[in-house]
Amino acid sequence: MIGTPVLQKIHFLSLPECSTQSTGLSLKPKEQECLSLLKRCKNMEEFKQVHARVLKWENSFCASNLVAACALSGWGSMDYACSIFRQIDQPGTFEFNTMIRGYVNAMNMENALFLFSEMLERGVESDNFTYPALLKACARLRSVEEGMQIHGYIFKRGLEGDLFVQNSLINMYGKCGKIKLSCSVFEQMDYRDVASWSAIIAAHASLGLWSECLSIFGEMRREGSCRAEESILVSVLSACTHLGDLDLGRCTHVTLLRNIREMNVIVQTSLMDMYVKCGCVEKSLSLFQTMVKKNQLSYSVMISGFAMHGRGVEALQVFSDMLEEGLEPDDFVYLGVLSACNHAGLVDEGLHCFDRMKLEHGIEPTIQHYACIVHLMGRAGMLNEALELIRSMPIKPNEVVWRSLLSASKFHHNLEIGEIAYKSLGELNSSNPGDYVVLSNMYARAKRWEDVAKIRTEMARRGFIQTPGYSLVEVERKIYKFVSQDMSHPQCRGIYEMIHQMEWQLKFEGYSPDTSQVLFDVDEEEKRERLKAHSQKLAMAFALIHTSQGAPIRIARNLRMCNDCHTYTKLISVIYQRKITVRERNRFHHFKDGTCSCGDYCWCDFLCSWISSF
Repeated sequence: MIGTPVLQKIHFLSLPECSTQSTGLSLKPKEQECLSLLKRCKNMEEFKQVHARVLKWENSFCASNLVAACALSGWGSMDYACSIFRQIDQPGTFEFNTMIRGYVNAMNMENALFLFSEMLERGVESDNFTYPALLKACARLRSVEEGMQIHGYIFKRGLEGDLFVQNSLINMYGKCGKIKLSCSVFEQMDYRDVASWSAIIAAHASLGLWSECLSIFGEMRREGSCRAEESILVSVLSACTHLGDLDLGRCTHVTLLRNIREMNVIVQTSLMDMYVKCGCVEKSLSLFQTMVKKNQLSYSVMISGFAMHGRGVEALQVFSDMLEEGLEPDDFVYLGVLSACNHAGLVDEGLHCFDRMKLEHGIEPTIQHYACIVHLMGRAGMLNEALELIRSMPIKPNEVVWRSLLSASKFHHNLEIGEIAYKSLGELNSSNPGDYVVLSNMYARAKRWEDVAKIRTEMARRGFIQTPGYSLVEVERKIYKFVSQDMSHPQCRGIYEMIHQMEWQLKFEGYSPDTSQVLFDVDEEEKRERLKAHSQKLAMAFALIHTSQGAPIRIARNLRMCNDCHTYTKLISVIYQRKITVRERNRFHHFKDGTCSCGDYCWCDFLCSWISSF
């Protein structure tokens, strides 16, 4: 974003009422020869020879085409094009439009806007080819003030109904974060082509308005006047990825297969990412293996995907394949590798990769890499080593780093290091209520109830409200939400009856509630009752009631599950012969036949009933 609006630096004059001189369609022999010579140019050296030849002709048509060839060709030079442009005594609309487009293509947005100001000062009329390039410049600069000024000139020229101009306005306002203005332009359109739909969907996608993306896509399909093109389907895939909408993601995949003969690497990678984040890592792997051409991003998505699903060994193999292909890893690829080691408990491999990143590939670790290593070491019980690493970091540790150590301290019941981490978070003015909850739970486990009371009092004083833990379950393409101790559901009675049946069956499998997960000063019976109504268990009970025998169950959580819920879900998967997938933030657990894909190396460092603690 530029500091002062570019168009205000040169005063805008009123648009003059001047007429343009029409040009005949027939070309003179020299003009035909000029076009023929320019078409053969493949580089600037050849172009300069043509320029020297036609220079003596003093023909305005030739001069205009020289500017166009030099400004818009891939081999061209904007500096050289500008030198030709400045030699034209009275450049017209075509010449100005060409130079503006050339500057935009060359990513020199400011010069494009300055040239428009000069165009207006000279009294040269703008047309519907002038504004799309200018609006693209404003979009790339995120300069909404200039964009709105240009929108005003569009009205003065009576071009507000031009389809290409309207599409450019939608795109510009969307890129500048003015979604209401994008929607206003879109709603006023008499006719919409596929580019119009693509622009409005992309505008919402750029702001993370994923539900709205899918809603607009549905509206486009119902209207039936346009067939979804690749750019629209990629935006829809992104929405499915963020919302976890696997069904629509699969439908979009089918549409791509029907409409696109050969999907490029970007589309294929988007599909991989969607399947990974919707819990179908095998489908993502299948797509990855069939890709003819893979790039760094494709490998990165697959590595991160395996990391999310706890398959660290396979992530390291993909990383090895990437290096064998001769592709250089970047800091993002290494973050995926370290996360994979983290989730799979591959401590030695993770530390080796951390050293390799610095020494072999010359990548300086970011704060995210250090947080990942602290997490990895903390999970393995190397708390003192993790604390030493934090203190020796060349960059100042942030909240994420100290929070990783705090969580590790809770997991390994090390109150001393936990208090160090908590104090360091306080020095950073952390306002995350979870930090208070973790330390409070550590005090509760140590039965230091006075300290628990102090923490809760401090939370109340600072006005912290803990985010409730909840679970979402998909049944018959609808999403249902449950919170711990939930009694508000219309089918509450049936759900708790199902819970009773589940626990009766669990007794025969040797299940005993892990009441250590309930950190209250209450008796054992009360603790068992609280465990029984954790949100994940309620969601499973509801799904078992309303889905057919053998149907998979998909649950998403906003917080990590506790150890008791993990054990409980493993046993339910074998008792009822169900495949149960649980997504907790950026990690998946796949339960089947009494086992979990994490290999029981899950770090249930937060209780799924946080809210019931306060």
